[in-house]
Amino acid sequence: MSKYDLVLYDLDGTLQDSIPLIMESFKHAYEVVLGGTDRTDEDLMSYIGKPLGDSFARHDDETKERLTAAYLEYNCARMKENVIPVFPGVYGFLSKIRSMGVRQGIVTSKRETSAMITIELLDLGQYFDTMVFREATERAKPHGDPLVYAAKAMGVEDMSRVLYVGDAVPDLLSARDAGCDFALVGWTKMDREELDSLNPDYLIEIPERLPCIIKGSEL
Repeated sequence: MSKYDLVLYDLDGTLQDSIPLIMESFKHAYEVVLGGTDRTDEDLMSYIGKPLGDSFARHDDETKERLTAAYLEYNCARMKENVIPVFPGVYGFLSKIRSMGVRQGIVTSKRETSAMITIELLDLGQYFDTMVFREATERAKPHGDPLVYAAKAMGVEDMSRVLYVGDAVPDLLSARDAGCDFALVGWTKMDREELDSLNPDYLIEIPERLPCIIKGSEL
């Protein structure tokens, strides 16, 4: 018997190696709209995992909208060029977990139109029973609402039977708020010291460990 009835995944930085393109898109948007920015990479990366609008919330509404539009135009165009790879081992553990009869889903702060570009290009959709995008709930990560929404859509009422797999602080905080367990991927590009200080339930240093966690065993 599996320890979890549902495994949910963040998308960017967890399943697909999209952080470099995200940073490139931030900088492109600032260059196009404002001629550049003095914001640091650390500052910009701290918003990954949250809704895009939060990244530009320090600006007035008009500038925020222009930055968001410039980001999306560039980011979507680049994604359609199939420049984002899946992390090594991802297809393997998605297939293994599916073969175990455990349902899986995506919970991302990306909008559906942009998220589906890579989901379709990378043929990820075949593994998932539900996909929750930014539009699904009023409150996004770091609130737990999107995870609870996904669980309810799958008929799972007991959030302790749900595992969320992610790479960033908003993912971990969302899991905590929803009452489910959290597994941090060892290939995260985020600040590991900060993430480790928040005590994730599991650390997946190698992809093969995830199916073992779901079975309640150790690799």
